[in-house]
Amino acid sequence: MWYLYILRSTKQRWYYVGSTNRLLDRVDEHNKGKVKSTTAYKPLALVYSEKYSSETEARKRERQVKQQRIAKEALVRQIEETWGIV
Repeated sequence: MWYLYILRSTKQRWYYVGSTNRLLDRVDEHNKGKVKSTTAYKPLALVYSEKYSSETEARKRERQVKQQRIAKEALVRQIEETWGIV
């Protein structure tokens, strides 16, 4: 299985969108500082994921969320409402 995932910095209001076929391992890599783009924002919490049957589908969705600001903001709003984050 492949996943689209969203991480949230626990230090500030900052989100990261990515895709992987090793979800928990990838989150661990982010929190261990092995991903350059997220190092300054750790610790990070997994706050959202979507499951896909192929890498192509997951990467397509990742690009869609990253490129369409409205889609990303809608997901972030949904996450914040669900988790009670202000």
